[in-house]
Amino acid sequence: MHPYDVLIIGGGPIGLACGIAAQQAGLQYLILEKGTLVNSLFNYPLFMTFFSTAERLEIGGVPFMSLAPKPGRQEAMEYYRRVTAHYGLSIRLFEAVETVEQTTPHQFTVTTTKGHYQANNVIVATGFYDIPVQMDIPGEELPKVSHYYKEPHFYAFQDVVIVGAANSAIDAALEIWRRGGRVTLVIRGSEIGSVKYWIRPDIENRIQEGSIRAYFNSTLVAVRDNEVDLDTPEGRVTLPNDWVLALTGYQPDFELLRRFGIAVAPDESQCPVYNPDTMETNRSGMYLAGVVCGGMDTRLWFIENSREHADKIIQAILADRQAASGS
Repeated sequence: MHPYDVLIIGGGPIGLACGIAAQQAGLQYLILEKGTLVNSLFNYPLFMTFFSTAERLEIGGVPFMSLAPKPGRQEAMEYYRRVTAHYGLSIRLFEAVETVEQTTPHQFTVTTTKGHYQANNVIVATGFYDIPVQMDIPGEELPKVSHYYKEPHFYAFQDVVIVGAANSAIDAALEIWRRGGRVTLVIRGSEIGSVKYWIRPDIENRIQEGSIRAYFNSTLVAVRDNEVDLDTPEGRVTLPNDWVLALTGYQPDFELLRRFGIAVAPDESQCPVYNPDTMETNRSGMYLAGVVCGGMDTRLWFIENSREHADKIIQAILADRQAASGS
């Protein structure tokens, strides 16, 4: 099998940007995505609004037209579909990568659920939304507990505990309350976290008036079929409960990175090792792109500030090819 110049693992916005950069450089490439196109965006809450403006989410020079100053999930999915079609990107969906074996610095064998591929270079752009940060408490495995929130109607007229204080938790709390849910926020810190500036007054007012109950400096410690236990500054509190949304954040698939042979820092950051100038990892010819570069600090990289990874990587690959050819 003739090897691809570049094989890209991950069909999110940054993986697509890498494909566009490879195509524009005249490289033979393939994008492999284990789910649907921009799979993480597809799994975002239905009514999610981005913090970034439309132009900061653009890739490949294709304009992102949005009716509102901040585009939503539906508009973003339509945009990235249009970009994929515009460039005719070479992408295979619902094909998960299982192993990446390296025989020489620029010879990789990539095995997926559907076949085998040869590549001279591999870009890992796998994001972070697939693995939730666990609470590690009794009852977390119950069906009533979810680490993902989709839309509010499901929770109407139910007792819902939401763990978290960032954008996802606050958005869910407000949406569910507006559809008749009885919402309790459980927040580890002393205040609401870093959230979109336009929703902060809304949540603060709802808490102040008592529409949404909030326990600060508190943790969820146990979940049972019809109730939950909280540890609060005033002691243990037991609440009636139908559903728990543990919106405690997400993390990259570190086990997958290690399986690919990418070194990961041994400290709490678990930041993968890479050269920030070229995005190359400890494995020659293997690169990182996007939010996966930040390890546990998933707020370090976004679409808008990691789009440049694509050009850095392709420029590094072209420089390596030129050096190898002796020209």
